[in-house]
Amino acid sequence: MIVGMPTGQNSARSENLSHRENTSPCGFHPSRGRHSRGKPNQGGACPKHCFSGRLSLYFAPSLYATLIHFSSVFRNVKIRSILVANRGEIAVRVIRACREMGIRAVAVYSDPDRAALHVRVADESYHIGPAASRLSYLDQDKLLAIAKQAHCDAIHPGYGFLSENAGFAQAVADAGLIFIGPPAAAIRSMGDKTSARRLMKERGVPVVPGTEDAITSLDEALVTADAIGYPVLVKAAAGGGGKGMRVVASREDLVKSVESAQNEARLAFGDDRVYIEKFVVKPRHIEFQIVADMHGNAVHLGERECSIQRRHQKVIEEAPSAIMTPELRERMGASAVMAAQACGYVNAGTIEFLVDHERNYFFLEMNTRLQVEHPVTEMVTGIDLVKLQIRIAEGEALPFAQKDVRFRGHAIEARLCAEDVRNNFFPSTGTLTRYKPSQGYGVREDSGVEEGSEISIHYDPMFAKLIAWGTDRADAIDKMRRALDEFRIVGVETTIPFCRFVMDNKQFHRGDFQIDFVEQHYRAEYLREPAPDELRAAAIAAVLLGRHARTQSVTVPAAGNGRSRWNARSRARD
Repeated sequence: MIVGMPTGQNSARSENLSHRENTSPCGFHPSRGRHSRGKPNQGGACPKHCFSGRLSLYFAPSLYATLIHFSSVFRNVKIRSILVANRGEIAVRVIRACREMGIRAVAVYSDPDRAALHVRVADESYHIGPAASRLSYLDQDKLLAIAKQAHCDAIHPGYGFLSENAGFAQAVADAGLIFIGPPAAAIRSMGDKTSARRLMKERGVPVVPGTEDAITSLDEALVTADAIGYPVLVKAAAGGGGKGMRVVASREDLVKSVESAQNEARLAFGDDRVYIEKFVVKPRHIEFQIVADMHGNAVHLGERECSIQRRHQKVIEEAPSAIMTPELRERMGASAVMAAQACGYVNAGTIEFLVDHERNYFFLEMNTRLQVEHPVTEMVTGIDLVKLQIRIAEGEALPFAQKDVRFRGHAIEARLCAEDVRNNFFPSTGTLTRYKPSQGYGVREDSGVEEGSEISIHYDPMFAKLIAWGTDRADAIDKMRRALDEFRIVGVETTIPFCRFVMDNKQFHRGDFQIDFVEQHYRAEYLREPAPDELRAAAIAAVLLGRHARTQSVTVPAAGNGRSRWNARSRARD
């Protein structure tokens, strides 16, 4: 939807937000009063704009957002341009979906990302600030200003950053834009772990025994843990990604663990509230993908196995789970759909469960966004989740019912991170002097890098995801093993050797593992040594890179210039 720039916008920021083509989705140039085809226009607004675009000229943002919400239920709102408020592989993933749908994709980039892949593949790119996320990708005002100046209809948050920020979702709606994700109220109700637990208990979804509210004192923590019984889990109420989480085995360790979790939660989320729940010993971490539309339809797309974790962060995911039975899938799927409906959920989301050794399952949390591991669900269902997200945001009804969802084969995803697995997964930085992803039938690579890309310390170390599909689980493991062996990357240390270790592990092959798999089975000395040809390739690449650096110079735009150099090249080709 086309709306004006916010009042009080200073000239410095306006210069920072310069872009390639100051046009509306239909090609109208507000500053020149004509369409891109050269036809003159008398007046400030384009007469050929969609219904939703014209509404923004007459109604205040909050009322306008309400009108758009209800109008989309009765008629679809066509999205023509999307601001992708993220970076890396998820930004590239969303941009490619936009391109296939004929939707204009607008990217943002910080100083270190000036030459990033997501900048090059987007239709337009805008400089958003320095390396620090709080001054760039987390700056809501800048993102909204760019979306308006670029005449975007919608914002896709990807995952991470602002994807689960209820305030941002509401700000997008108040600005007259479409947030490609759930309503702010749903994010708010499910983002707070204690309120989510209460809601699930009210709806009859099994929940791990624990507190319904955040603990208010250390004395309360001691009394609560004694009543639940050790071991217990201390968790951040506003947390995620394993931050603000501590496993406590005894009463003597509780006070220290609570204080440590509170400090970590305060730094990570600006919220030090924690709660306590029973620690389920050796569970499986199983999540269900759900999708819901504005018409009251909600279905699940099956489960994903996410039990291979390191420090509470997933590293290998697969679909379906080796422990799943048709009866258990039906019960857990029904609980997942019920959870989504309980909070008025719309769009794609994930319900996470813990499953014990007797196949009892307990609600863990809801991720109110697209998940990193969504490709394995896409591979076994044939459903493009990003495109489905966009169509739901346009007001379309789900094109299938629960009975229509079918699963085919098996898919495994390995997260590839720039980390030294032989040195306690220490972050690795550098330039990718060689980057040759695996190929072949059943292999998919989602990445935000290419040869020559810089891996910096500023953002998450995950640079790519490798996905393998097979006719069954054994076939998928064989394909993943082959794909990991064929992947060629020089310039940084990666988690590829660790992922190869998992694929070779007998316990993993049998499907007999829990979330403590890494602690129980992994040792750095178990990893295979690099092959001689890999070492030779790394040495040759280092020499060639040194020669190139001495003989070549690269010019990039100065900081503050909003236009990407990739766009200049694209314009020259046009």
